[in-house]
Amino acid sequence: MKEFISVILVITGSLFILISAIGMLRMPDLYMRMSATTKAATLGVGFVLLGTAIHFWEVGIVSRSLIIISFLMLTAPVAAHMIGRAAYFDGVPLWKETIHDELQGKYDEETHELKS
Repeated sequence: MKEFISVILVITGSLFILISAIGMLRMPDLYMRMSATTKAATLGVGFVLLGTAIHFWEVGIVSRSLIIISFLMLTAPVAAHMIGRAAYFDGVPLWKETIHDELQGKYDEETHELKS
């Protein structure tokens, strides 16, 4: 039973990582690519690590897997936000069919601050 759950988790994680890779290739601009990568790859790696922890079921491996999962869940969204913000402020263009840009006109390029 333990092996079955482990295999299901690893396959699910692998599918999420595959979806992330496809998103990297198919999405039209940097911001959408980062969204696909951050969400799907983080979830995929988490499932693979969880499946690995269940398969081996040793204190050292389970604790390391849970620590890596928690660290990944905490740092990946923050890093993606910071990279996206830096790219926007650096002038990386949005997709040509973007409908609404909420930051347009709110960024002061001299002081590098957002206006409210």
